[in-house]
Amino acid sequence: MKNFLFLLILFSPTLIAQTNTEIHVFDIEKTEKGYHLVNGRNISNNKGYDSQPYFFDNSRVIFASSRNGNTDIALYDLKQENPEIYYISNTKNGGEYSPQRIPKSSDVSAVRLDDDGLQRFYKYNFKTKKSKELLPDVKVAYPAWFNENILVASVIVNDSLHLIVSDLKKETNTTVAKMVGRSVHKIPNTNLISFVSKENSKYWVLKSLNPKTKEIKTITSLGKTEDVTWLPNGTLLIPSRATIYQFNPKKDKRPRLFFSFDDENINNISRITVNSDGTKIAIVAEVSPRYLAEEQLKAYNNRDIDAFLKPFSKNVKVYRFPDKLNYEGIEKMRENYASFFKNTPDLHCKILKRIVYQDKVIDHELVTANGNTFKAVAIYTMKNGKIATVTFM
Repeated sequence: MKNFLFLLILFSPTLIAQTNTEIHVFDIEKTEKGYHLVNGRNISNNKGYDSQPYFFDNSRVIFASSRNGNTDIALYDLKQENPEIYYISNTKNGGEYSPQRIPKSSDVSAVRLDDDGLQRFYKYNFKTKKSKELLPDVKVAYPAWFNENILVASVIVNDSLHLIVSDLKKETNTTVAKMVGRSVHKIPNTNLISFVSKENSKYWVLKSLNPKTKEIKTITSLGKTEDVTWLPNGTLLIPSRATIYQFNPKKDKRPRLFFSFDDENINNISRITVNSDGTKIAIVAEVSPRYLAEEQLKAYNNRDIDAFLKPFSKNVKVYRFPDKLNYEGIEKMRENYASFFKNTPDLHCKILKRIVYQDKVIDHELVTANGNTFKAVAIYTMKNGKIATVTFM
């Protein structure tokens, strides 16, 4: 258990909401040497927020996808070669998140967040797209259906998440745990639900809940990992950066490698889910860091201050190599660059060479400004879908 905790703390960053994410689906292939993920495809392929995939059945995936300024429930059919995405919702004054299929039904549930800030839990008819509110008294954030009548969900209470068991038939809501995470899943071949407990600030713990008896047991420590899922054989899958680890609580003493990606467009894996027969896996990952670097470069050459600042985090730090802090914060960056853009009509930067490595982009630049040309090196470090630090050489 200690070795497991150490590995997760060492290799797993805290995963939080991302700004530009894509959903990738792979076939799970089991070999004598272990698991291999093949036939990968990007099923969202959409600039902006795409997340929270859920297998509607073994070959169709529903997920939250941004379009026209809102987030709707999208469906992708893996059996089709070039499928068109089918949208189950089209809410003009709000968006849908955490979509899931309701057991023994073709209808879909989702968290609706309206533009006025009101957050509610709805059912959507698969064919007509008509919606109906399911739980008016709780602010559901991350749900998991135990059966067609019982929902176990992380619910917003004040400024934290509580785990609540809701019986829709009896119209009861019972709090069973406080300070929980967003990953709530039914454990395959059991009558249990897994959830992440954050009561310990140093490390989080995966626990099981029997929704009927309300009995809670500890499964394993998770370090600071937020998102997990289960294979049908009871093996836990735990993402970390561009790698997925496997851990069977009944057999393993420590996590083992499940699969590691070498695609630069798969970074900081967050949401992860597997279909019911364990043949396909869907993951949410940040796009390649080169897109953020290219976005700010294009705006720099256009001398567009608002577009230039967009890829940077609010608390961006700018260094002079190796570690001298020049300044911090997006407003200070605006102050520094706004007048520079305005007073430098010949400003242009050409990339002589670009290297992408994990969460970093290293640009060798040829810069023209005020009739002068010079070379420079900029190192960008990305975090949570934004440029977090820039180091100039």
